[in-house]
Amino acid sequence: MIAAGSRSYPHMAAARPRSICILRLSALGDVTHVVPLVRSIREQLPDAAITWIVGRLEAKLVGDLPGVEFVVFDKRAGLEAYRELARRLSGRRFDALLLCQVALRANLASLLVRAGVRIGYDRARSRDLHGLVIDRRIAARQGQHVVDAIGSFVEPLGLEARPPRWDIPIAPSDVEAAAALLPGDAPTLLVSPCSSHPRRNWRAERYAAVADHAARHHGLRVAITGGPSEAERAMAQAIRAAMREPALDLVGRDTLKQFLALCRRSVALLTPDSGPMHMANAVGTKVIGLHAASNPHRSGPYSDRRWCVDRYDAAARRFRKVPADALAWGTKLEHDGVMDLVEVEAVIERLDALMAWRQAGGDP
Repeated sequence: MIAAGSRSYPHMAAARPRSICILRLSALGDVTHVVPLVRSIREQLPDAAITWIVGRLEAKLVGDLPGVEFVVFDKRAGLEAYRELARRLSGRRFDALLLCQVALRANLASLLVRAGVRIGYDRARSRDLHGLVIDRRIAARQGQHVVDAIGSFVEPLGLEARPPRWDIPIAPSDVEAAAALLPGDAPTLLVSPCSSHPRRNWRAERYAAVADHAARHHGLRVAITGGPSEAERAMAQAIRAAMREPALDLVGRDTLKQFLALCRRSVALLTPDSGPMHMANAVGTKVIGLHAASNPHRSGPYSDRRWCVDRYDAAARRFRKVPADALAWGTKLEHDGVMDLVEVEAVIERLDALMAWRQAGGDP
């Protein structure tokens, strides 16, 4: 473990690093938040060697970022994943480790990384022994979006946090595959109904009501997406069964990269707080986000939250008996029934507003 007496921001690294290791294993949405950090480092330290330790699934999304060495950590392998990581890093030492994850698995994996300086989260955002494996912390700032918090990891290196830029590569073959799944130029509402946290999911009949409105009143083609799990297939089937208008079922038919291309071909994505929300945001697609279990100001679509329905304060009052601003920043309210606070009418209103905004030409 790292010696006690951790130094805190704003102490800066004595010299700009030439080799940097980023450790962020999961999940899909969170690794999209790390991409702007990589871009910022590359812009300010064009000659630095960047290594990113990332999860197996997540590598399929970001593993082709140019100028980055990826070391894949497959959590499904158990202890063998740590042994393989130790083998990959044997004999190597980095000038800096950016430990952008506080989960126990990530904290343990970080012990296999030798680095001159080890940067992690401030005390308020630390858990699972995070403070024992770092010796420098990012600044403690209340009310930050996750993208901004991760972006601030450059500051202890003597660099400046910059406006986020994603530009995740999408191969021409993935663009072609998306065009085959969504042929033609019909305006499309993409629906990604499932989060990896089931209590963040909305009811199938409510998705169906919004989807029918999108088709009838705005002439939108509706396409339902998701992974190949039984839960996601069942949700898509339930939505289509409750709809009166037709919808495409793309569940399990696209890859992560193809999903990015599908988003680019769509007017908007309708989704709860989930990885697809942040993937859509990364390619500039508008997101109608459904928030009650989580705070959209912390974890909503970073670039544009105008189209989200925010019932986080109502959830705090219902389930914790206090207003949202009385909760610790980042508190999740994943209670049974919490998403029922998101009304169909409120989501339709946001969809109508988005379509009116598009009709008027969008932002100047």
